[in-house]
Amino acid sequence: MATLDSKTPKGPIADKWTNYKNHIDLVNPANKRNIDVIVVGTGLAGGSAAATLAELGYNVKAFCFQDSPRRAHSIAAQGGINAAKNYQGDGDSTYRLFYDTVKGGDYRSREANVYRLAEVSGNIIDQCVAQGVPFAREYGGLLDNRSFGGVLVSRTFYAAGQTGQQLLLGAYSAMNRQIGRGKIKMYNRHEMLDVVKVDGKARGIITRNLITGEIERHSAHAVVLGTGGYGNVFFLSTNAMGSNVTAAWKAHKRGAYFANPCYTQIHPTCIPVSGDHQSKLTLMSESLRNDGRIWVPKHEKDVEAIKNGTLKPIDLAEEDRDYYLERRYPAFGNLVPRDVASRAAKERCDAGFGVNATGEAVFLDFASAIQRYGKETAHVKGLNEDDAALVKQLGQEVVKNKYGNLFQMYEKIVDQDPYNTPMMIYPAVHYTMGGIWVDYNLMTTVPGLYCIGEANFSDHGANRLGASALMQGLADGYFVLPYTIGDYLSDDIRTGPISTDTKEFEDAENEVKEILNFFVTNEGQHSVDYFHKKLGKIMWNKVGMSRNVKGLTEAISEIKTLREQFWKEVKVPGTNEEYNEELAKAGRVADFLELGELFAKDALDREESCGGHFREDAVELDGEQKGEAKRDDEHFAFVSAWEYKGEPSDAVLHKEQLEFNDIELKQRSYK
Repeated sequence: MATLDSKTPKGPIADKWTNYKNHIDLVNPANKRNIDVIVVGTGLAGGSAAATLAELGYNVKAFCFQDSPRRAHSIAAQGGINAAKNYQGDGDSTYRLFYDTVKGGDYRSREANVYRLAEVSGNIIDQCVAQGVPFAREYGGLLDNRSFGGVLVSRTFYAAGQTGQQLLLGAYSAMNRQIGRGKIKMYNRHEMLDVVKVDGKARGIITRNLITGEIERHSAHAVVLGTGGYGNVFFLSTNAMGSNVTAAWKAHKRGAYFANPCYTQIHPTCIPVSGDHQSKLTLMSESLRNDGRIWVPKHEKDVEAIKNGTLKPIDLAEEDRDYYLERRYPAFGNLVPRDVASRAAKERCDAGFGVNATGEAVFLDFASAIQRYGKETAHVKGLNEDDAALVKQLGQEVVKNKYGNLFQMYEKIVDQDPYNTPMMIYPAVHYTMGGIWVDYNLMTTVPGLYCIGEANFSDHGANRLGASALMQGLADGYFVLPYTIGDYLSDDIRTGPISTDTKEFEDAENEVKEILNFFVTNEGQHSVDYFHKKLGKIMWNKVGMSRNVKGLTEAISEIKTLREQFWKEVKVPGTNEEYNEELAKAGRVADFLELGELFAKDALDREESCGGHFREDAVELDGEQKGEAKRDDEHFAFVSAWEYKGEPSDAVLHKEQLEFNDIELKQRSYK
């Protein structure tokens, strides 16, 4: 079996990044002008990377399939971004952020990468404030913080419930400056459909202009993927409908190893599924768990009464409610990590205590917070604290100032006023911790091909803590990749422009055209969504939160059969020489079908419960540890669940993951 070299620097973990930067090779400003870099994806990771690389002097070509970088899915992030500033004076530090991140990921992250992430987190806030990002502030003018799950401090910076949007606008502004200078050439509505390797190195990409259908060749000295996660393999997820795995999967098929594909974040705070008509799910920010209390009725008779409308949730007595997170995890209460909250909600609903018509919902209740804030405000203003109506009004104003847009969004979707009745929430597929394997430099196993943000595997292990996605994306783009890519590009200062008039580019372009031509000429009878929905049901039912050998084995076989059926029976209307969203979707679902099989095989091999996934037939070991704790000379580890009290490991990959990368997924699956 091949050995992966993470290139992690030696020495104390707190000194690795500083010492490493002091000794890597650099490219001087005059030489940067002669080097091209392609950046695919313009969310927080890709956008910040493109802007920073261009600011340094590189010539950047940036690509997004949206009509503008402003529509990257990073815009949907609501709750905040973590940084170890310790503005609250509550004991936060670089080490504590590092430790919480490793522990929250079930000790399956690469620790050196995580410590570096914690180190640069404070710089992100300074950068974004300088860009004009309107973070929330306290009365005295200092930046405000709130708490997220899995931590005992307040380290999350936020801009109401629109943090992702504001941070993305900051990165987008930085990009626009470089577009105006001519250092970034922006390609909107272009989708990457293959990576081109020349002499073993990534030297370009093949794209499709989604407006005209034109297939284009683009070359560079290095290629950077910042294309997000693949949660839409489940069909229903909190991701935008366009979010896909295609760029990462094409890189995988060109030799970039995929790591931890089965680690999916199951977010506990999502509006429940209401029927088969839905194409996506809507997330409610985890920040709501700061003040919302999660509960279900204690007695099944009350569950039935709430379901049939004879009992309102607000009328159920306090002693008849089960605040199950506060009961089970008193130290963290409602702010346990996402995987813990999700598993607990599913357990209560599976036991028959789900509160909506489908039995898959729990309550998120703000009545206590409204009462608490109302009394405090009345006291400060010298008003009557015993006036129930006044206290409720004042409390609602405080909650509205903190979460107003989120409450408004919930009311528009569910048609219930969350100020006067508890929200209903249920776990849903959200973020993916797995992705392309990268080394300490963020380079994949293909030389010259880099992967940043959610698209890589390195920082979050089996479960991402809330508000850490934005942190990783901006850390990689602003402060890590711009250093590490120079070490590679320093060997290319005399290479000169990369020609696209070569056999490698021609072959890759022809393969892309062949697949597109197949889709529009295939005489099938089922739509792309027909297959995507079937895949999603297999994934959620057998490869989702609860897993076992029988279900996973069935899933692998069912996905393979579905994939074969897809290539025979898919129907794509229109042509490939026009705007054709169904054609774009067909290619993405084809890649999801291949990824789904790898995903299930990875899950089958993992015999432990970890992250948001409960392995029903896992073998229990002594003590609280649920998995197999090992270490070898390469510092690979696969350790326990979140409750494990041991010290962090130098976990990198579960079983190196290599045995899954050689599964036979042929370049032209339809043959």
